[in-house]
Amino acid sequence: MANVKLAIIYYSSTGTNYKMAQIAAETAKKEGAEVRLLRVQELAPEEAIASNPAWKAHYEATKDVPVATPDDIVWADAIIFCTPTRFGIVSSQMKQFLDTTGGIWAQGKTVNKVVSAMTSANNPNGGQEETVLSLYTTMYHWGAIVVAPGYTDPSIPASGGNPYGTSVTIDNNGNWKDDAEKAVQHQTRRVLTVAGWIKKGQSQS
Repeated sequence: MANVKLAIIYYSSTGTNYKMAQIAAETAKKEGAEVRLLRVQELAPEEAIASNPAWKAHYEATKDVPVATPDDIVWADAIIFCTPTRFGIVSSQMKQFLDTTGGIWAQGKTVNKVVSAMTSANNPNGGQEETVLSLYTTMYHWGAIVVAPGYTDPSIPASGGNPYGTSVTIDNNGNWKDDAEKAVQHQTRRVLTVAGWIKKGQSQS
């Protein structure tokens, strides 16, 4: 894991997915990986952001987080994506970023990248599984290697039971189940493990 380069690319309006991304970054650093924590570009107009105090506060608090570019994908051995669900698919901000990767895809620079995804919603039936699966569709086109958590750790069913990627359900106070943090940590370590295997195999071939 010490030689794995991990990009954690997220979109967050009020902070939930940023928190998940931070947990993943902290876990990966403890495992010895080289980590880039990156946000995708905000597309919403200023007036929309200002209309929601929590959104405005988070927007201002995270302005210094670097914005992801396709070059970060090229750099990384593995990528964890983190996005809220929007009607069962990824946020428009995340989709716009993915749409900018056509150039590196055409050059074969997305092939064999290890990828995984996480999401959140305000209720357990809010499209969480579909959001992760919709993001993976792009990854299949990339020629990437999708690493889902499955049911490989007790934290997965305890946190909500999504085998495709950690998903958290946020209550009215912005809280989630304690096991969700463990699920994020487990998924991150699993991604690093698989990326390490692949990188070692590529260096020996």
